[in-house]
Amino acid sequence: MAAMLSCCFGCCGEGGSGHISLKEMPTVQLDTHHMGTDVVIVKSGRRICGTGSCLANAPLHQNKSYFEFKIQSSGVWGVGVATQKVNLNQVPLGRDTNSLVLRHDGSVYHNNEEKNRLPANSLPQEGDVVGITYDHVEMNLYLNGKNMHCPASGIRGTVYPVVYVDDSAILDCQFSDFYHTPPQGFEKILFEQQIF
Repeated sequence: MAAMLSCCFGCCGEGGSGHISLKEMPTVQLDTHHMGTDVVIVKSGRRICGTGSCLANAPLHQNKSYFEFKIQSSGVWGVGVATQKVNLNQVPLGRDTNSLVLRHDGSVYHNNEEKNRLPANSLPQEGDVVGITYDHVEMNLYLNGKNMHCPASGIRGTVYPVVYVDDSAILDCQFSDFYHTPPQGFEKILFEQQIF
């Protein structure tokens, strides 16, 4: 036994030749390479302000993803999912087949069609947290941890979390360390190499 432990520590110990360092996994955040020209990203890729849209840096490859947006300052905003073909300088999103978003007025739009609407007494306000689930077919919305029973679908292809702001809106994105527990079966966004 002692010989086995000594072999283990000798092979894998401090800087031993058998040591393999693992590459640091990237953090899911807003992608400064996929944002509108008048968008400002701060707080280590977690806060958006200015005017326009921004995609996250990780596509939704896994079966059931969850992410959140906290409204720090109200104005014109939208959150949801979009393909990389979306026009990131266009506000509001939801005008074409490349985005499916909840808008600040409680409407959910895709391809210039209202797909659903939050109940009138449940419009997100400053300080509220909007949670989003996506399972490759349907997007669902949560307000401060409560299911809004407001499903929407129709978008096709590889999608990314998307957020847009205008008219002084400021939103913070949470891709881990959530304010609210994700619904059962849903989890934070994983990079493709984390899935396999």
